[in-house]
Amino acid sequence: MAECQPGTDPVDLFIIGGGINGCGIARDAAGRGLSVALAEQGDLAQATSSASTKLFHGGLRYLEYFKLRLVREALAERETLLVAMPHISWPLRFVLPLSPAMRFEADTPSSQLLARVMPWMKGRRPAWLLRLGLWVYDRLGGRRILPAARSLDLRHDPAGRALQAKYTRAFEYSDAWVDDSRLVVLNARDAAARGARIMVGTRVTAARRAGDLWQITTHGPAGVATHRARALVNAAGPWVGDVIRDTLGIVSPEGVRLVRGSHIVTRRLFDHDRAYFFQGSDGRIIFAIPYEQDFTLIGTTDQDQSAPPETARCTEAEAAYLCAFASAYFARPVTPADIVWRYSGVRALYDDGAASASAATRDYVLRLDRQGPALLNVFGGKITTYRRLAEAALDRLAPAFPGLPGRWTARVPLPGGDFPHDGVAALTASLRADYPFLAPDWAARLIRAYGTEAPAVLGGARSRTDLGRDFGATLTEAELRWMMTREYARSADDVIWRRSKLGLRLGADQVAAIAAFMAQAQNPD
Repeated sequence: MAECQPGTDPVDLFIIGGGINGCGIARDAAGRGLSVALAEQGDLAQATSSASTKLFHGGLRYLEYFKLRLVREALAERETLLVAMPHISWPLRFVLPLSPAMRFEADTPSSQLLARVMPWMKGRRPAWLLRLGLWVYDRLGGRRILPAARSLDLRHDPAGRALQAKYTRAFEYSDAWVDDSRLVVLNARDAAARGARIMVGTRVTAARRAGDLWQITTHGPAGVATHRARALVNAAGPWVGDVIRDTLGIVSPEGVRLVRGSHIVTRRLFDHDRAYFFQGSDGRIIFAIPYEQDFTLIGTTDQDQSAPPETARCTEAEAAYLCAFASAYFARPVTPADIVWRYSGVRALYDDGAASASAATRDYVLRLDRQGPALLNVFGGKITTYRRLAEAALDRLAPAFPGLPGRWTARVPLPGGDFPHDGVAALTASLRADYPFLAPDWAARLIRAYGTEAPAVLGGARSRTDLGRDFGATLTEAELRWMMTREYARSADDVIWRRSKLGLRLGADQVAAIAAFMAQAQNPD
């Protein structure tokens, strides 16, 4: 096993895909001493991994499918991850209003069981069953940091003000928020710091077994290149099936189910920092979450995606559905005119034959092919369990690397995360003391993005002008150069939608200026 530098040949592990699974595996493998190369055809987190609901959560609704192992693993991970990345993840309380109209989805095991033993319920989700579920949820994962569930009187609690008067009772429980795309970038950066080679804008066009090695052909910014590796990981997300069939030329019995999840972002709909968990009369659930200080994130849908993954869009019908769903709870109706942004991502779920998209398993499935040098295909998974998936992947690959060190990533900070899980306020105050020209919102944004690395982004600046060109919405030349040199950003979209969400605040002329600056910096001649 050798440190992976440009030109290292062969590498121990070559990874296809720069989403959370690929970057998580790269970090874990590099930290164990393997030489690693990763190729991403576009930008890091360009597809599914930047289009999630942005939660570290156990999946409360998965209890209705009796997926206890999946829920337990995810619940235990929440606090492990909160400790490792307190700048990009933090606790979030969810308010679950109660209504007689709440129904189970008809095909869940719990709804079918209740229909047999309590047919008079006619598919309703009773409050006592929800409270029992929350009691299990609190205890299943060894919660220590996050507070327990409790009951709320919405007639007196501030969370009730934004809701229709008919909602008088609710439960409140804990999960956690995460900046999903920054999570991917920080895993890639940490993998690189440990020796991995991260190649963005690099498409794998072919991979074949040649004796004891994989021979991999890529097309990237420098043209066509050939790589060799002792093992190959296919973590291509929605393209995992395409890679197996077209890139690797392998016939596989494993099936992939593509499920589209769409979200809308509106102007801020309520004035507190808790999220809502809304249950519909169709058995579906959605979240309404405080987002980027001035906005509300609403989602998600679950629709089978038959078209290519890259064509996924939040349709007018999905946006209208989310608006109507939220309007059944909020006192002021949510309309399509309130939407300021929408996005959609495609999850590559393992095809377990479920009757509906929402019932398809969110658990990850790893398939190891040892007919020659090892091939590991990664199906499904949740952002909450990405670290556990990476550990499981290295466990499966261990026979190919005798003497491979054991697991190490639990609670090990990602870049910028080396401070207490409840230390954001103190770190923000310290940054403002060192850089008095920072406005409170600006300092808070920098800490939430970079944590203890925020001073490195600002350097020795003593005024705003020392940070170079001002692109608007507190984005400066100094920060833009950091994203380009340290975080693999190559386009304006990489900057305003994945390294940040400043696209919500920047105008078309400002975005064009960012694109022009980056083009000039990348091609000075």
